[in-house]
Amino acid sequence: MIGLWDTTGNEVVKALAAERRSAGGVASGMALTLIVVVDEKRVREAEAAATIAAAAHPCRLLVVVRSEIERDRNRLDAEIVVGGRLGPCEAVVTRMYGRLALHAESVVLPLLVPDVPVVTWWHGEPPAEIATDFLGVVADRRITDSAQAADPVEALRQRARDYAPGDTDLAWTRITPWRTLVAGAFDTTSARVTEATVVAPPTDPTATLMIGWLASRLGITPRRVDTTDAPRMREVQLSCANGDQLTLTREDSLAVFRRTGQDDRALPLVRRPLGDELAEELRRLDADQVYAEALGATVGLRGLEQRPPQRVHVWKDPATARRAEAGVTAHTGTSGEA
Repeated sequence: MIGLWDTTGNEVVKALAAERRSAGGVASGMALTLIVVVDEKRVREAEAAATIAAAAHPCRLLVVVRSEIERDRNRLDAEIVVGGRLGPCEAVVTRMYGRLALHAESVVLPLLVPDVPVVTWWHGEPPAEIATDFLGVVADRRITDSAQAADPVEALRQRARDYAPGDTDLAWTRITPWRTLVAGAFDTTSARVTEATVVAPPTDPTATLMIGWLASRLGITPRRVDTTDAPRMREVQLSCANGDQLTLTREDSLAVFRRTGQDDRALPLVRRPLGDELAEELRRLDADQVYAEALGATVGLRGLEQRPPQRVHVWKDPATARRAEAGVTAHTGTSGEA
């Protein structure tokens, strides 16, 4: 590992090239560049997940930690690891302070692997509008996680309003096992589904996407039943035109499948590590049309997959925005006292 403190982007590029030469064949055959935007307190968690994903998708990992954007002095610290603790990938962990943090692309762009796709993953609260973050604009695929937001369901609706082909969300990835089991239930029947019910906590974004997926695939309006008896989606119920009732109920790491006229069956439904979820999203680097249709169905928006895939960067200075909000609050308070 090479550590560079109070350095420059040019020095980081040189140090990475030198470390690659020292590593020899360890750092070859990169399939993509993975940019991870994360807060300092979650860096190790993001690195652990990226290490699992890199085992299946060799990549150059660029971790971007932005801190203290209002401080007067800019500073860049970096760690460079090639074929070390982060597995079979090249990793550059950059910590940017001051106004430099608002222009992270000036450091990141020279580090991108030429001629391979770029994926940006926000491990934390997703941006309200991806176009305000240049690290999202430059990416071919963009991975958010609505579950990290203060209001996960509203964050998912915002993802629909802000959607561009190439976007995805780990809340969608988490229902892959559910979707597999539901689809598999119809391998032996062609009965039409007339009603669907999803039982889940009111703040669970995976249930919102499950409802959207069922609506987009089946042409029905599923019903949501809120529960506080489970930390995440608990049950999916389907009613068929021939009178059959199908139910999938989560029981710890299993799903109990019940169907009219058949014995109950226990099927695996294990919650996967974050790294496995990330690896699944890295398997495809084109737009996910099924996700777009499910996401659009959650808010009644059609044609998300037909939107332009490119975004134009919209400059936004969060420091200025916070000062403006503070000024408005102070002015309102003064007016109230008067």
